[in-house]
Amino acid sequence: MQTLSDYKHNNAIALLEADHQVVNALFKKFENATNNLEKKELVSKICKELTIHAQVEEDVFYPQFKMALNDTELIPEATVEHNTLKDLIAQVEGVEPDGEMYDAKIKVMCEYVKHHVKEEESEMFPKAKKSTMDLEKIGVEIIARKAELQ
Repeated sequence: MQTLSDYKHNNAIALLEADHQVVNALFKKFENATNNLEKKELVSKICKELTIHAQVEEDVFYPQFKMALNDTELIPEATVEHNTLKDLIAQVEGVEPDGEMYDAKIKVMCEYVKHHVKEEESEMFPKAKKSTMDLEKIGVEIIARKAELQ
């Protein structure tokens, strides 16, 4: 379990972007995986990381963003994207890799996550940085929530 001192910064956006980088690296490893055992282990890690990340965003970051910016567009859209992602996770989590359909689902998941990350990092995060949101305080809340979910 990680503690506050394990994190380089407590800034909410830096923490969420770090999660994005971890998941992106796992998807790249999956693309280069050569056997089913390796694929299954990577998908397990990807699903865990995405599940925790989405829950932290939904529990901590999104409500505060929505309130601070009176947002009625970005958060509802991101929430729908999370729900679709959860459906994809349910289709592959704990499932034995069985060829092209399994690989296709992971590829679609990867593309979906990249799209979602791009929207967060290019639209949502810049707005959060310019807002009155206390990103350090929210970062501490994110770390605490992640610890509960691990």
